[in-house]
Amino acid sequence: MSHTRHEIASQPDCWERVIKELPQHAPALPAPGERVAVIGCGTSLFMAQAYAHLREEAGLGPTDAYPASEAKLHRAYDRVLALTRSGTTTEVLAALDRAPDSTRITTVTAVAGSPAAVAAHEVVCLDYADERSVVQTRFPTTQLLLLRAHLGLDTAHALADVATALTTEIDPELLQAQQITFLGAGWSTGVAAEAALKVREAAAWWTESYSVMEYRHGPIAVAAPGRAVWSLSPPPPALADGVLATGAHLRRPRLDPLAELVVVQRLAVELATAAGRDPDRPAHLTRSVILDG
Repeated sequence: MSHTRHEIASQPDCWERVIKELPQHAPALPAPGERVAVIGCGTSLFMAQAYAHLREEAGLGPTDAYPASEAKLHRAYDRVLALTRSGTTTEVLAALDRAPDSTRITTVTAVAGSPAAVAAHEVVCLDYADERSVVQTRFPTTQLLLLRAHLGLDTAHALADVATALTTEIDPELLQAQQITFLGAGWSTGVAAEAALKVREAAAWWTESYSVMEYRHGPIAVAAPGRAVWSLSPPPPALADGVLATGAHLRRPRLDPLAELVVVQRLAVELATAAGRDPDRPAHLTRSVILDG
């Protein structure tokens, strides 16, 4: 079994553990009313976008998500929340170095002694969710589940659905699709972006992602027989009818969006394997992006 397959399969245990640890981690996470900037790169950016939407929707305070390289930390934020598996990504470290002295920094990472952890006032270390694979699977989902729970949102549905996500049959049409577009709404728009990235990273597949309501404004033009649209939130009937009219395969959501992402991870591994690619070590990718200069 590849590292990626093992890490995907371990998510129910990781999710259950992180929920039990919520009281331990809660003091390090943003308090109600704080102005928060959430930063990350790649997968971590998409988790940041999902969390930012959830926090604002819950009425807990202004929350902005930024690519670490473009973070506007000169604004009056009470806290920066840095999401970084390795804690060594160049852009994240540069952003934390720019944060005003008056701004609290919390780093969520898998490596306790990493530079991003050292630069923080508080650290949430999820080392048991770390991964040997370059492609992230269990760390981001465990991280986002913790953040959802800290917002006071129900996670029981997600915990129940993740077991199904590991055993449900993957639609044959998805395994045969030449192109896949992922759709989301609200916080699941970030999850949809991560779903597209996962398949693109592991299998070098042509994937795209959009919010459900934006999909009809041009992107639907690529839908066709032999291609697929996977919506992580219920698509409006008119949009679903429009997709089906193109001849593309439409998968409607069956699980919590985070559990749907686990099914996507499994699809990514299957597509990579069928293409003769190593999902643990995709070409041109590294565990952490460290830039010179």
